[in-house]
Amino acid sequence: MTYQVINSIVIQSDARLSAAEAHGMATGLLCVNDRVQSDHWLTELLRNALPINDEQRGLLDRLFEETRRLLTSDDFEFDLLLPDDDSPLAEQIEALKNWCVGFLAGVGFGQPTSNWPGDVGEILKDIVEFTKLETEDVSGEEEESAFVEVSEYLRSAVMLLRDELNTGVKTLH
Repeated sequence: MTYQVINSIVIQSDARLSAAEAHGMATGLLCVNDRVQSDHWLTELLRNALPINDEQRGLLDRLFEETRRLLTSDDFEFDLLLPDDDSPLAEQIEALKNWCVGFLAGVGFGQPTSNWPGDVGEILKDIVEFTKLETEDVSGEEEESAFVEVSEYLRSAVMLLRDELNTGVKTLH
């Protein structure tokens, strides 16, 4: 599923967020509870949005279930839903910031607590810092390299957080 397809659904629904933020939210929810149902995510995602049609809902459900599958895969296939590499770097960074905002919201919806086990608190603080990345005057190899490093860190951090947070939780409906 491409970023553009999901982004157009989210924009058409006037949900006031991007595909990256929506995916981050789904990922955060799933990191806290891998048994959470997509309806819980869709309720949060579309809380103040216009209704979506069955086809759009089906695409969002598939994104959620694919995210669940990738998070639980032993092959480290999970990746952030961001614009393609050929998109302007500023757009990619903005989407990464939005992904982080969504992720933090998803974790909060799934487990509203501040008593985090292990390194979870430090990783979440890092993710908060990523929401503050600059998007002005970003171009060149150094900035692109930094973007890739942050993206890879997030991929690894998500897997660690999922392992740390997803223990003995109740199913959310």
